[in-house]
Amino acid sequence: MQESKIQKINIVYLLGTLFIPILICAICFIISALYFPKGNGAVILILGPTVLSILWWIFGGSFIFKRKTREFEHTLEESGFNKDHTFYGRGKVVIIDVEQGKIGLIFFWNPFKTYEFSASKVEKAWVDDGKSGSGFLEGSSRVSFLMMVDGIKIRVDTFTSNQRFRMNDNYILTGISKADMMVQTIEKARKKAK
Repeated sequence: MQESKIQKINIVYLLGTLFIPILICAICFIISALYFPKGNGAVILILGPTVLSILWWIFGGSFIFKRKTREFEHTLEESGFNKDHTFYGRGKVVIIDVEQGKIGLIFFWNPFKTYEFSASKVEKAWVDDGKSGSGFLEGSSRVSFLMMVDGIKIRVDTFTSNQRFRMNDNYILTGISKADMMVQTIEKARKKAK
């Protein structure tokens, strides 16, 4: 098991994912302007990298994250980690081995670094229903479960939306149910780890 501090975002990876395609496009635009002011060469040098950059931003990060998640799950299985519960959240995957009291984590913006640690390192786990407003305006657009590990708060969404739903709506209730189940599973793993 790892004892390294959890890092949710790898700044180099984040900046590289966002800005390397822009840099490549800029270089191709400059080459196009200097050497191919018109014609097929200019079109290829302008459109090719632009289209590839857009495809990278849409699919590239997700492809890497899914691939690294599969590799991480396979590595955990080979090491004897029992995947009692796996939650695929937006940008985070939480894998829990209740019997051995272990937790595995991988983050979208840091997919090359995986974390496997004892559940006893979880200081606290709780549900956030995202409730805000009062009266007929009361509602939520995000439900999640959170855990504090080594002073770092990790939020995993069980429901998100760009619109607010009433607290008795099925979307919110399902999100709360999933979050409750995850918190209970984490607590069971914490008890086994002690």
